[in-house]
Amino acid sequence: MMETAGPFKNITFPTPKQIVYRKAKRHKGFLIGGTILLFIIFMAISAPILAPHDPYEQNLDTRLIVPVWHAEGTWNHILGTDNLGRDYLSRLMYGARISLLIGVAAMLISGVIGTILGVSAGYFGGRVDMIVSAIISIRLALPIMLVALAVVALVGGSLMIVVLVLGLMIWNRFALVMRASTQQLRSMDYVNAAKTSGCSTLRIILTEVMPNILNNLIVVATLEITRAILIEASLSFLGMGVQPPLPSWGLMVNEAKGFMLFSPWMIMIPGTAIFALVISINLLGDGVRDITAPEGR
Repeated sequence: MMETAGPFKNITFPTPKQIVYRKAKRHKGFLIGGTILLFIIFMAISAPILAPHDPYEQNLDTRLIVPVWHAEGTWNHILGTDNLGRDYLSRLMYGARISLLIGVAAMLISGVIGTILGVSAGYFGGRVDMIVSAIISIRLALPIMLVALAVVALVGGSLMIVVLVLGLMIWNRFALVMRASTQQLRSMDYVNAAKTSGCSTLRIILTEVMPNILNNLIVVATLEITRAILIEASLSFLGMGVQPPLPSWGLMVNEAKGFMLFSPWMIMIPGTAIFALVISINLLGDGVRDITAPEGR
């Protein structure tokens, strides 16, 4: 707590960290999203320890076992088995690793590209802004799914290819938001004061501009993680993303589509997992934006 001087010296005010902590405790979206996401991350990290079976082990004698909540279910396979007899719970736990890895890796690649372009265009303006705007326009003219399908069809589907394609195709939102945010900040008094004091351009961007657009960056990053996860799931569903036998959630949906009328749980379980992961990241990002917003400090 901070104490004031003068006639109000006995009054104490909370520190910025305490304010953020109090707002986080009261933000339901932040708490719900964070709890779900932490559970999924824990499940992904501890998969080698907690998974009851090998996610790649096939056993046709135990194929299409129903989950434990059915009358014919067994606790040996809590979520049942797929058409090749692989344990569904184990594949779901390992699949969390694939989805999180693709989402975070693609976001980092696209974030670096988009932030550099957007901040450069917003800060320098003029010809730099024109060039970056033209690059963004070219990118927006290319449909992500069609480009991804074409690249995967030519090069072949693999985890690295999917990450690279997504990282190189979803940076436009970073660029647009960072460009607009930087344009608003470049004429602020503290930026002009840094220029007057002789600070280098790089130092001004890193110490004056970036901290004040970090809130917007966090929001866009959470959106792009979920965007990458959904696109990967769509590619895997079409058979053009992560290839078997990797336990991708989108691939699990693809493998289960032929059994959805007779064993609907096969498509509902990975579909629910994708929904839970996407909604938790969005709730967490929305909460972080509200908690750390400069106007709410």
